[in-house]
Amino acid sequence: MAPREVEPHLFVIMGGSGALARRKLLPAVWQLAAQGSLTAKSIILATARRRHLDDESYRQWAREALAAAGLPADETCTHWCDECLHYHALGEEGPEDFQALRSRIEALERQHDLPGNRVFYLAIPPASLPLAVEGLGAAGLHRAPGWTRIVVEKPFGHDLESANELDRLLKRYFSEEQTYRIDHYLGKEAVQNLLVFRFANPVFESLWSRDRIASVQITVAETAGIEDRAAFYDGVGALRDMVQNHMMQLLTLVAMEIPASFEADAIRNEKAKVLQAVAPIRQQGVCFGQYVVGEIDGIGVPGYLDAAGVQPASSTETFVALELNINNWRWQGVPFYLRTGKRLAKSTRQIVVNFRCPVLSVFDRYPDAAVSANSLVITLEPDEGFELEFVVKAPGDMLTLQPQRLRFRYDEVFGRLPEAYEALLLDILTGDQTLFVRIDEVLAAWRLLTPLLEMRPRPYPYAAGTWGPREADSLLAPVGGVCWLNW
Repeated sequence: MAPREVEPHLFVIMGGSGALARRKLLPAVWQLAAQGSLTAKSIILATARRRHLDDESYRQWAREALAAAGLPADETCTHWCDECLHYHALGEEGPEDFQALRSRIEALERQHDLPGNRVFYLAIPPASLPLAVEGLGAAGLHRAPGWTRIVVEKPFGHDLESANELDRLLKRYFSEEQTYRIDHYLGKEAVQNLLVFRFANPVFESLWSRDRIASVQITVAETAGIEDRAAFYDGVGALRDMVQNHMMQLLTLVAMEIPASFEADAIRNEKAKVLQAVAPIRQQGVCFGQYVVGEIDGIGVPGYLDAAGVQPASSTETFVALELNINNWRWQGVPFYLRTGKRLAKSTRQIVVNFRCPVLSVFDRYPDAAVSANSLVITLEPDEGFELEFVVKAPGDMLTLQPQRLRFRYDEVFGRLPEAYEALLLDILTGDQTLFVRIDEVLAAWRLLTPLLEMRPRPYPYAAGTWGPREADSLLAPVGGVCWLNW
């Protein structure tokens, strides 16, 4: 997290004509360039199989993508595209195609007087990763006159065995220091602030343990369905798509110990320890769901099985709720509840910390003075910020207690927050791995979740526009909960 300089480099986007490049990567790089964050020469080479594209047609495609992202398509943008963007058709990705790619890279480096620093961003489907990694390695593109970094999008495998296999393949050519496993959630300012919120505010860190906290709830909810991703999603499900990566990363940031320093390895060491301390997940602590016909914002929406491309009798889960227990000194006996799903009542990403009630309350004798537990709600998206619920006396002669909230919102103080990919791309270019997932974190998460994939309980139905199957509420019974909090 210390400021570092961007060195001259070539940024290769494999899958450069795909949705991720169009919606996220190109807009993020352009924003960095427009803001002056790219303090050295940055040349982009997009590769894909499309043979009908060339430099000029790709630049036009990129200008349209930037305009669709709401960015100004002005002369500055046009000049940037003309100066920085190039395209290379990779064909069928045989050995000769990767040799041709190497030749094009070396030619661009000579043309722009670059020192041989390279980023390979694999913005490609998971099934294409092995071929791309093998092709780059066989062509000698894992070595360069300068540094070489490879960026891999989630999912990192689809179970423990495949994650290990992918890791072995990557390590044939790229070291762990060269490998950047990107989870865009970690680039969000509100997520990064979790560490500062905890460790820079003694009032909260002193309460952050089993003595003061009764339970923690982490929710990643979406009103959207699977859209046009049926072919991908039906073979994946919510557990692989969201829990193994995003939610496990949020869990580690909430539960980790104070690192020895704010350096990448020190932080990632503590995150890995959290996952290694999670107890095996009990069958009674799991609830799968699948949405059926319902309403969202007054509009009827079809069920999951009605989506084009979904198998008629599919048992793929679109909702998961889990109870996790961390067997260490800080968290022993404190349940962590994780919930995620499609077609839920509201799109939100929240962490709710429920503090313990007083052991004995002097207000119990008064009928309108029941003491409720304090809660801290950290909202990661939308309306990033936090709220702390506390109890006050309502005005009047009667002793009546009411909950009130202290509230903070990022946009009210700081204005526009940078997109997650802007922060992460800049970290890649400066060699900062703090916000990227290390292999031991990946494997520890898969060790926890692979038994659930093998168990694969039949999902309970829930109506679109609700908060998931009612069976998920029973997970909260041990802590006296009747429902999940949704402020």
